Amino acid sequence: MPLPSFKDQFAALIAAPSVSCTQPSWDQSNLTVIELLSSWLGDLGFSCEVQQVTPGKYNLLASYGSGPGGLVLAGHSDTVPFDAALWQTDPLKLTEVDGRWVGLGSCDMKGFFALIIEAVKPLLDQPFKQPLLILATCDEESSMSGARALADAGRPLGRAAVIGEPTGLKPIRLHKGVMMERIDILGQSGHSSNPALGHSALEAMQDVMLALRNLRGQWQQQYNNPQFSVPQPTLNFGCIHGGDNPNRICGQCSLEFDLRPLPGMQPEQLRAAIRQKLQPLAEQHQVKIDFAPLFPSVPPFEQPADAELVRLAEQLSGHSATAVAFGTEASYLQQLGCETLVLGPGDIDCAHQPGEYLEMSRLQPTVRLLQQLIGHYCLQPA
Repeated sequence: MPLPSFKDQFAALIAAPSVSCTQPSWDQSNLTVIELLSSWLGDLGFSCEVQQVTPGKYNLLASYGSGPGGLVLAGHSDTVPFDAALWQTDPLKLTEVDGRWVGLGSCDMKGFFALIIEAVKPLLDQPFKQPLLILATCDEESSMSGARALADAGRPLGRAAVIGEPTGLKPIRLHKGVMMERIDILGQSGHSSNPALGHSALEAMQDVMLALRNLRGQWQQQYNNPQFSVPQPTLNFGCIHGGDNPNRICGQCSLEFDLRPLPGMQPEQLRAAIRQKLQPLAEQHQVKIDFAPLFPSVPPFEQPADAELVRLAEQLSGHSATAVAFGTEASYLQQLGCETLVLGPGDIDCAHQPGEYLEMSRLQPTVRLLQQLIGHYCLQPA
């Protein structure tokens, strides 16, 4: 059966639902996307390995050629949830509007896989001196379980890895980490007329938040990276819940917060600093304090500016490598020994938005750039 056209591949990927979400009612398997890619790449002569990460969730590692070194072209096969009522078009149908391909995953980032296939097809009649690996992961938009499973397995991939997240075809060599944490305080309720009858979880939380604000101030004085538009680490108090009535001492209070560390800041060290502040407050207020991540943290990422991949991507794209605030799977690929860069055709401003799109003017430049990267890493001797 002949391979579908580039546009038909792009449309088929958009039409295959693959939402990942922490809410079970939204969460879906990504198997259809993985099977499409495996079928197309298998027809082109790639060796395809499908790995189940968790029930219904799969990674694909497709390889062409063999040996050490080579290039990894990577992306995630899932999308965020969507509100169809806010879209002007069907989110699961590729639609052309004003020079843009509109559809869920067009920009972030299932469309990237169709671009990889379009780039590699004309090169397959040449001898590959080093392998090309195409990686499609699951659950990047929620738990990053696909990338974490790869990192935990520890299997070396390639010499260099490019992740096609939306960067407007500008190379990105560093981003902040993402930590989402929760603090639960269990006190003792009692009648409000006599404070001695209880231990207020709400008053304890007030001191916990003050301690966190002090830590934030220390970290923002200690760490600064002018390459980011927000050059310091941030800590945002996202939501708080506690108590039930004005005339009862608050017996329980919960806080959820978001911490964005800079490269060089280690999530476990930050958590240790927080725990150190919590223990004396628990004793002072005679309450129980539990502190745990809502999700596994996404480590901050930095690829040195003098890396071969960074210099090559700057030369090919015509842009200096910079920093972004959003998180990616880059640090996990870096852990496997790859020089790693984030570089893709979409615009982050339209990702996770109704009417997500990819500018059609970016299609051919992306194909050309991918061909140049494949040429450098796969068609030339190591």
